[in-house]
Amino acid sequence: MKTYLIAARSLNNVIGRGLEIPWRVKGEQKLFKEITMGHTLVMGRKTFESIGRPLPGRDTVIMSRRNNYRQDGCSVAATLEDALAIARSLRGDCFVAGGGEIYLQAIPLADGIHLTTIHTEVEGDVWFPDFSEQAFELKREVRYRSNKDYTYRYFERVKRPGCKTI
Repeated sequence: MKTYLIAARSLNNVIGRGLEIPWRVKGEQKLFKEITMGHTLVMGRKTFESIGRPLPGRDTVIMSRRNNYRQDGCSVAATLEDALAIARSLRGDCFVAGGGEIYLQAIPLADGIHLTTIHTEVEGDVWFPDFSEQAFELKREVRYRSNKDYTYRYFERVKRPGCKTI
């Protein structure tokens, strides 16, 4: 199983405002679906609640510190380590889908990052964290025209000979 981050951010790195995504972009959610279909999503409780349901065709692991937190059709884990252990027993690869704190924890473990940048700046209270350009190499870039243009980029972890990735 490989572990990926998948996110959409604005030009100023905002990924959320409260429980809302601060934009509506035609086609961007279709790209998310194409990439993640048949795989497992790991996300925080707030991200899950902003979606409101498990997404069809994917397994969902929700991270929550609440001991009694449950959602029908989903697994629940208290830590990222536990969430990834559950994801290994489910289908496909693992896609970490938010929020900001969980992305930050997952970057050192990620094999790759699927990152869409919406060509706008917005106000918000959740940001996509910076990541080392030296640790990841840009492998693919596609620009999309839409009601708000966006650019999809795929970054892959750089494997250095003789070095172990943590």
